[in-house]
Parts: sequence; C-alpha cells; structure tokens
Amino acid sequence: MSRVAQVTSSDTKTTPLGSFDHQSLLKAYESMVLIRRFEERAAQLYGMGLIGGFCHLYIGQEAVVVGIQSAMQQQDTVITSYRDHGHMLACDMDPRGVMAELTGRAGGYSKGKGGSMHMFSREKGFFGGHGIVGAQVPIGAGLAFAHKYKGDNGVCVSYMGDGAANQGQVYETLNMAALWKLPAVFVIENNEYGMGTSTARATSNPNFENRGEPWGIPGRVVNGMDLLQVREAADWALDHARSGQGPAVLHFKTYRYRGHSMSDPGKYRSKEEVEEVKTQHDAIDFVKNLGLNVAKISEAEFETIEKRVKDIMKDVIEFAQSSPEPDEAELYTDILVEG
Repeated sequence: MSRVAQVTSSDTKTTPLGSFDHQSLLKAYESMVLIRRFEERAAQLYGMGLIGGFCHLYIGQEAVVVGIQSAMQQQDTVITSYRDHGHMLACDMDPRGVMAELTGRAGGYSKGKGGSMHMFSREKGFFGGHGIVGAQVPIGAGLAFAHKYKGDNGVCVSYMGDGAANQGQVYETLNMAALWKLPAVFVIENNEYGMGTSTARATSNPNFENRGEPWGIPGRVVNGMDLLQVREAADWALDHARSGQGPAVLHFKTYRYRGHSMSDPGKYRSKEEVEEVKTQHDAIDFVKNLGLNVAKISEAEFETIEKRVKDIMKDVIEFAQSSPEPDEAELYTDILVEG
C-alpha cells in the first residue's frame, strides 16, 4: 500500500496549504470527519437491523470527494455509484435526510423508498447513487451535455470505482464526451479492490489515468489520501472542462477500510494491510497534522469541530429513528413522470 503515498503531483502549488487557507482547511476537516462518523453510525444501525438492503461504506476515501467538492462551483453537478453517502454529505445534503433514507423513513431524500443506493437531490446538484456498476457514467455525460446545451458554465463530475472503469459503457461515454467536448470530469476512485478482487488481478493496465488517451482525453494520477493533491488535481480538471477543452480523467489512488458492502468480511486481504494504511496514510490524520504543523491551527479548534460533529450525529440518529415510515399510498407515487 506504500505505493499510494508515493504518488506525487508534477506541479504542486508553492503554498504549503495549496488552495486552502486556515478556515477552508477546517471546513474540509469537518466535512471529512462528518462523513466518517456518519458511516460509522450507519454501520452500527445496519448491525442492529435498522438499515435494510445493501450498504456500502466510504470510510478511508474521504479526501477524494471533499477535495473535489471544495473546488466545484454552485452550478456543477455530481453523479456516482452506490458507495455514495460521502458524496451526498460533501454536496451539503442534510445528513438527517440521508440517514432517514437509509433507515427507510419518510423523512429521507427519496421518502424512504430508495435506500442506500438510490437517492438524489436536484437542489444540491447530486443526481444519485446508482446500483448498476458503471451505469452512472453515461448519465453523467448526459448531465454534462445539459450544461453545454444550457450554457450555464457547469461541469458534471462522474465518480466510479476501479471495477467500473473496466465496463464497456464507460468507453462509449469517453468517446462521446471527447467528440462533443463535453464539460465532464471522470473520477476513478481506485480503492485497490473491485468487490473482493484486487485491482492487480482484474486489470491488465492499472494506469487508469490513461483510459481516455484513445480519444485525446488528458488524465492525471493522484494520491487520493492527500487532500492538497486532490484539490490541485480537481482545480486542473475542472478548469480544463469548464474552459471548453472537453473532458478530463482523474485517477485517485485511495483505500477503503471496510468491506465492499456490510455483508463482506474482507477476508481477501490481511488485517496488517488495512492497519498499515490506517496508521500511515489516513486522510483525516493527514489534514489534522497539516493543520497543527503548517497552518498552526490549535488542538482546541479541532476538538471543537469533533464535538460539533458528535452533536450533529446525535441529532441525525434521533431524526432517522423518530421519522415515520412511508405511508402505504407511497407505493404508487414517484414511479412515472409524464413529459
């Protein structure tokens, strides 16, 4: 796993904090901590039988979505796969509504009918988690086409995993996006495992940043555990797409601490491998150390954030458990939209 730490950027900004300052670094830290605490509580509720269906946790990968989101503009849009809770929270969706959806309550973003893998918020520019591997990518190209058609200067960021990056529809989409010069950024979150199969066993060429080369799409490989490198790469890709030059590909080397889903015991990797990443490359520890040693943020400021997140999560759990279940009549709503 040390190869994750070895990924460097070719043109890192000269400022020690890159595009961040004191306040924006604290904001990023809070967002990352909120995602992790949210996912930890989701795991607990799943174990208690309060979350049904599938549940895929994002623990370990927080720097990717938080770093990218910090570079995005209000009109931009996001679409991702079923490992989506972190992306929702980074898009500033209400964690109460997200957790209520996980527990199947009427107060959830899809009124309790979508669950973990199927919720969205048009208001926040988040167009879903999607349960079919890779299916979100062509939809993301459609969102990018809408930005270009409307001339709103927006960019669509489409997230996928390393497993999805081998799907055929991804390459059809890259071709179309390049042909039409769509304002699209394709993000590959390479967490080293597609379900229970390591990337090395499933991918003949693991240099995902080059997947757009046949169509002239530029790409970069980035240490996804380093918030500063994530932000720098996001700035480059978004600027490239927004300026009319067409799509870009970002390959983030990251790592998930939990199994593929809550039903996955993760026996295909050693405890030592996971522990080494947690202790040597943790994305949240990186930001805190950066804040303490470079930005001169006090320990008290970090403690204040951690307490605030704890209080937020207490309220989130109470809301998710007290919100009513959907009425039976909801079985027949939101199933058809007539144009």
